[in-house]
Amino acid sequence: MRHNMAGRKLGRTTEHRKALFRNQLQSFFKHERIVLTLPQAKELRRLAERMITWGKKDSLHARRIVRRDIPDRQIVKRLFDEVAPRFVDRAGGYTRILKIGPRKGDGAEMAILQLVDYTFKVKEKKEK
Repeated sequence: MRHNMAGRKLGRTTEHRKALFRNQLQSFFKHERIVLTLPQAKELRRLAERMITWGKKDSLHARRIVRRDIPDRQIVKRLFDEVAPRFVDRAGGYTRILKIGPRKGDGAEMAILQLVDYTFKVKEKKEK
């Protein structure tokens, strides 16, 4: 039985799962919105919200903890300087999961993970 065992294995080894979440965290904080499967989104939300909470503290200790999971210095800087300050007055619940239906190839339930204050930016057309 799985009593008191949190987290999903997602059909991967521990190393593969950690690498997957590192890459997804980097993409998430870079673009503030990513598309992935629903179980991955639910697991990544836990990590992303924890990183934003550390980002709100903005100390050397917090930066070192975040650097364990996000190796890219530019993204860590962005998290602490741009993303986390937007949520200073908010006590959790920084992300949102939007279900977008099944994937065409294998029918896996897909979702969008985005920050709560994300605004969709329309790309301007270039005139010829």
